Amino acid sequence: MGESTVQRVTIPAGAPRFQVFLRVLGPAYLVAVGYMDPGNWATDLAAGSSYGYALLWVVALSSLMAMVLQSLCCRLGLATGLDLAQACRRYLPERTRLPLWLLAEVAIVACDLAELVGTAIALKLLFGLPLPWGVALTVVDTLLLLALQGFGVRRLEALVISLVLLVGGCFAVELLLLQPHWPAVAQGFLPRAGSLRDGAQLYLAAGILGATVMPHNLYLHSSLVQSRQWPEQPRARHRALRYANLDSLIALSFAFLVNASILILAAGTFHGRGLPPVTDLSEAYRLLTPLLGTSLASVLFGVALLAAGQSSTLTGTLAGQVVMEGFLDLRLPDWQRRLITRGLALVPALATVLWLGDEATVALLVLSQVVLSLQLPFAVIPLVWLCGKGQAMGDLRTPRWLQGVGWGCAALIVVINLSLLLQLAGWI
Repeated sequence: MGESTVQRVTIPAGAPRFQVFLRVLGPAYLVAVGYMDPGNWATDLAAGSSYGYALLWVVALSSLMAMVLQSLCCRLGLATGLDLAQACRRYLPERTRLPLWLLAEVAIVACDLAELVGTAIALKLLFGLPLPWGVALTVVDTLLLLALQGFGVRRLEALVISLVLLVGGCFAVELLLLQPHWPAVAQGFLPRAGSLRDGAQLYLAAGILGATVMPHNLYLHSSLVQSRQWPEQPRARHRALRYANLDSLIALSFAFLVNASILILAAGTFHGRGLPPVTDLSEAYRLLTPLLGTSLASVLFGVALLAAGQSSTLTGTLAGQVVMEGFLDLRLPDWQRRLITRGLALVPALATVLWLGDEATVALLVLSQVVLSLQLPFAVIPLVWLCGKGQAMGDLRTPRWLQGVGWGCAALIVVINLSLLLQLAGWI
C-alpha cells in the first residue's frame, strides 16, 4: 500500500451526514483551482472575443470530462491506497516509468508558467508593477503560501476555498454589469463539431481542453482523496467514494461556472463590436471600464486574476511532489520542489517578457495550455486502464458503463490532439 503525502483528517464514526460532508469538503477544491487558473483565462478570453459564444460547448464538454476523470482518480486512490503515479510504478512496465514522469513534469511546468505569468499580469494591472518584476516576485509569493502548509491541510483548504469564492464572486458581479443576451449564451452550449475544422478554433479548443482537464490534477486528486481517515466499517470505501464524488461534483461545477463566465464576459463585451479580437489580459482590463461603464469592472477583473493565480500556484507544488515521489520514490522538501518548478517556468517567462515584450505573454499562456492538452493522454490512458483492473481495484473496480465513458473521454482527447498536430503540420 502507498502512503498519502498529505495530512489525514479523521471522519468520526456515527457523525451526522452534514458533519461528514463538511469534513470531506476540501480536496476537490485544491484540484478545482487548477481548472480556473490564468491559462484558462487566456484561452477563454481568446475564444470569447474571437468567436463569441460558439465555443461554450467545448468548455461544458471539457468540464464534464473533468468530472468523469476526477471521479476515476477518487476511485483509484480509495481502492488501492495509491496515487496515480504510485499505481503506474507498481502496475505498468518499468520502461514506462521515466517517460511518464518526464511528461508529467513538463505538464506541471507548463501549468506553473501560466500561473506565474497570470499573477505577474495581475500585479501590473492592479499596482503598476512592471511585468519583469512581477515575474520575479512570484518566486517569493509561492514560498509564503507554502508556509501555510505548516498550519495543517484544513486551513490550506479553507484558504483555497476562500480564494475560489472570491474569483466566483467577482465574475458574478461582472455578469450583472454585462447583462448578456442569455438565449444567445444558451445556443453556445449546442455542440458544433464543424467549427473544429477551422484551424484557429481547433487550436483554441485544444487550449480549453488542456486548461480544463489538467494532467497533474489527475495525479494530485488520487493522493488528496486519501487525506480523509474513515472509521473501519463495512463498505467504508464505498461511502468514502460517494462523498468524494460529491465534493468533486460541487467544486468542478463551480470551476465550470467560472470558466463559462470568463468566455461569456469576453464574448458579450468584446465580440461583434467592430473591435479586433481581444486576446490580451491587460487589454481586456483596460477596455472593460469604458465598455461596461464603470471602473469596478476592471478592478474586479484584476482582483479575480490575482486570486486565481495565487490559489492555483499551490496545486503545482503539491502535484509535483506526488509525481516525483510516486514515479521515482524521491521526496524533496516542499520549498526545494517549489523553487525547481518555479525556476523552470521562470526562464521562458522572463525571456518572453524581456525579448518579445509584454504583448507576447498571452501567446505564451495559450501555448502552455495546448502543451497541457498534448500531455493529457499520457495520464488519462493509464488512469482509465488501472481503474478497470480488478487485481488493483477489488470491489471498487469501475463498472462497465463508467469504464466505457472513461475510454470515450480518452479517445476524444487523443482525436482532438491528433487533429491539432495535423493542422499545425499543414496536413489537414
